[in-house]
Amino acid sequence: MSNPTSSSRKRVLSGMRPTGKLHLGNYMGALHNWVRLQDDYDCFFFIADWHALTTDYADPSQIAANTRDVILDYLAAGLDPARSVLFIQSDIKQHAELHLLLSMITSVGWLERVPTYKEQQENLKDRDLSTYGFLGYPLLQAADILIYQPAFVPVGQDQVAHVELTREVARRFNQFYKATDGSEILPEPQVLLTPSPKLPGTDGRKMSKSYGNTILLSDPEPEIRAKLKPMVTDPARIRRKDPGNPDKCPVGDLHKIFSTPETIAKVYEGCTTAGIGCIECKTWAADAIVSALAPLQERRTKFEQNPTLVSDILADGARRATARAEQTMHEVRSAMGLGSRPGSNPSSNPGAKVSKAVPNV
Repeated sequence: MSNPTSSSRKRVLSGMRPTGKLHLGNYMGALHNWVRLQDDYDCFFFIADWHALTTDYADPSQIAANTRDVILDYLAAGLDPARSVLFIQSDIKQHAELHLLLSMITSVGWLERVPTYKEQQENLKDRDLSTYGFLGYPLLQAADILIYQPAFVPVGQDQVAHVELTREVARRFNQFYKATDGSEILPEPQVLLTPSPKLPGTDGRKMSKSYGNTILLSDPEPEIRAKLKPMVTDPARIRRKDPGNPDKCPVGDLHKIFSTPETIAKVYEGCTTAGIGCIECKTWAADAIVSALAPLQERRTKFEQNPTLVSDILADGARRATARAEQTMHEVRSAMGLGSRPGSNPSSNPGAKVSKAVPNV
């Protein structure tokens, strides 16, 4: 496979936890934008399997299967291994090493201030999250980012706090340590806010696996139609003859994302005059979603039928990600006094040995 990276383009890094097959919310909130970023940036996209353990450590039985589903959905959505580095987090051991080293300089108070720390403890009361791993997951996330020295991290508004912590950690590291030429080793990444349209689940709330209201990218057509039939609509439209307002209807939100302008015009005309019923409107929405997902599902099937190709893609991604991560770690180790020491044999120093062979990715 060709090397997609180019020194003339800015680098971006992002990833997802493997919690199962991806849904429309994942697609519109991240994947759809990631695919477009491939045209303008050097892209590194990974599957954060270590992060899955921060909440699911008691039962990791589904992590491997979920990881497979996520890489299939990545490829189905259009992430191209010829233009992006696609890899699994745990294949790149340098992530763990940088996480350990950054933990030496990171305040516990910073981690406790991350908004999702207390939110997830409240939302996942059935699990014991009073663990070092759960408290430290934002720092592991920071290591995931900083080890590739990206210019940008594409996120939605709800993830901005995590990137800000990453910037704080980089700033603190750079206060203590410098490269041999005096330059900063860990650049502070900038947030690349990605547009994320309002995409409701079938119950009208935000689409989320935890709510059980998702439409999966891999759902077959009959299942998509079955999920949309009971979907909530404009609460003011109680009877068939009552006019509705698509701007106050979750089905209307789906139309705005997936339907053609002609269909949207029919929805507004029919709904506001009570000329159409909600069942007909949902049928049109299902038509649009099925049409949008058809090419993704076709690609997914091809990759499902060729597991060797998927394994090769991940192996190649791991090789390239390791090379890039090792570049950073060589600088970090040296700055922190962990490189070759007096009296040591350079040939027995794994870090030094590898760094000599690392290409400038």
